Amino acid sequence: MYKEISEKETHIPYKRVLLKLSGEAFGLEGVGLNLDSVAHVAETLAMVRHNTGVEMAIVVGAGNLFRGRYIEGTSVDRVTADYIGMMGTIMNAMALQEAMERLGNNTRVMSAIPINNLCEPFIRRKAIRHLEKGRMVILGGGTGNPFCTTDSASALRAAELGCQVLLKASNIDAVYDKDPRKHKNARRFDKISYQFALENGLKVMDMEAFARCQEAKIPTIIFNFDKPDNIEKIIKGESLGTLITV
Repeated sequence: MYKEISEKETHIPYKRVLLKLSGEAFGLEGVGLNLDSVAHVAETLAMVRHNTGVEMAIVVGAGNLFRGRYIEGTSVDRVTADYIGMMGTIMNAMALQEAMERLGNNTRVMSAIPINNLCEPFIRRKAIRHLEKGRMVILGGGTGNPFCTTDSASALRAAELGCQVLLKASNIDAVYDKDPRKHKNARRFDKISYQFALENGLKVMDMEAFARCQEAKIPTIIFNFDKPDNIEKIIKGESLGTLITV
């Protein structure tokens, strides 16, 4: 189904990566759980895995199903709302697992919230072992705690699993000083430091995630997920999007 890896492609700068996928990737125009969209994501990741051999952990969001902003202006409890969002990430994780395995890929869903009938609890050593065995590890449930975003979960898991880079899939091609879809004069950054991002309040990730990656010295690459081959290009060392480093 996929091309064989040529001799020129055997040198991959990253052995293990963490990919953060927004929930919008699983919805129709970003909303709901659309199985065709899930299949498209699965095909992209299967191609990357086959063509690079990289060990990959994936943190999924749930913006297609539920967002904290839905409760703004209501009396709904924030903690409960956050747990609803965490459950949404597990739904997306299971949908992705099913699509990946239909393509013949070995996967494991691991959740920060124990749901023993459906998936494995997140245990660091076990997750690392899955990665070493060539299984794609799909991480749901965020950090398992309210008041924490899936960006923070991505930074935490990248550090725990010894990932060499955090790849954040976005709907824009890089980090800008303001929304390029609203401002034609928005400034694009090819490379910035975590300190610069923190000091300038860049909101491509939350501050806690920036700080954790900075502390763990894990580089983050923000890139456009709309082009399926971008992940493979980045993993092979091509410069795309915005690189954020210490």
